[in-house]
Amino acid sequence: MARIELIDVAHAYGTQSPRSISESQTRALHPMSVAWEDGTAYALLGPSGCGKTTLLNIISGLVQPSQGKVLFDGRDVTSLPPQARNIAQVFQFPVIYDTMTVFENLAFPLKNRGWQPKVAQQRVHEIAELLEMTDVLTRRASGLSADAKQKISLGRGLVRPDVAAVLFDEPLTVIDPHLKWLLRRKLKQIHQQLKLTLLYVTHDQVEALTFADTVVVMTQGEIVQAGSAQELFERPAHTFVGHFIGSPGMNLLHCELRDGAAWVGTQRFRVEPGILQRANSHTGPWRLGIRPEFVECHAVEQPDLARIDLQSFQPMGTHTLLGAQLNNQRLWMKAPADFPEVSAAWIRLPPEHLRFYANERLV
Repeated sequence: MARIELIDVAHAYGTQSPRSISESQTRALHPMSVAWEDGTAYALLGPSGCGKTTLLNIISGLVQPSQGKVLFDGRDVTSLPPQARNIAQVFQFPVIYDTMTVFENLAFPLKNRGWQPKVAQQRVHEIAELLEMTDVLTRRASGLSADAKQKISLGRGLVRPDVAAVLFDEPLTVIDPHLKWLLRRKLKQIHQQLKLTLLYVTHDQVEALTFADTVVVMTQGEIVQAGSAQELFERPAHTFVGHFIGSPGMNLLHCELRDGAAWVGTQRFRVEPGILQRANSHTGPWRLGIRPEFVECHAVEQPDLARIDLQSFQPMGTHTLLGAQLNNQRLWMKAPADFPEVSAAWIRLPPEHLRFYANERLV
């Protein structure tokens, strides 16, 4: 296991040696410095094309960055190939030997490193037990289901106890949804037992938030926030995080901050005094953010609350999802499951749940 550190790493495909990026080239990764702590589980979360896999491949050595350094426990490995970094990588599609048995697949990395057969056998049985595959060790891999093959691939990454880190590139994409949940739970249990450094790439927020200790959110080649699931949900540092995390995502409304309040069109909403003080050091444009879960919604008229016309009414079982327009901007609200199907509602935006963004960044 290792502490992995990136120092001013950036990348553009097609750059030539010496490593540099010209102004005319499109960056796959913008300059970033970040550390991945030993024994921690991280998820790289973002949409397709945001740079997640490029970043993972730079850490593994499959791609050399156009600029910057990669350090493992303080040692510069930027120019080293994958086999010299002691990395295990699990890909989207299982990489296994179909003609071998499950046992032979799991033992293959150990055999290549000259492990004694008895010691390797013991280690394989330990990993097979963790993965609940002991009963299929003698079966050929070719006859197994897709999820079982991916478990073999996971096992090949985990079987070496001396790896610096295990890197996962969307390993559950081809797996049935129910089996995804089982494999995620199993992978989390394995991490808790083995305390490996894990980096897990995914575009699925549920996978990221349920698996990782720290979720790293990326967009357009940049890391915009890293934190726990609670931090990402309650205090998105960037409007992209607010929009991307949640179902539906955070409401983000263009607003003005003046006269001691936030104004969305003609509607006035109270804000905490500290926000107004900090707003003086920022210039707009301003956006008000609030999660649908935190919008207080009433079916009967309430004094001093904003009236809105409801445009959609979607019973979701545990709650009702309401859609409306506020100053020609879409507003989503999660109301109680028994909320009546009415044409208008009165809303309050609790000041403690309001977040304000200047130029897309949290103030």
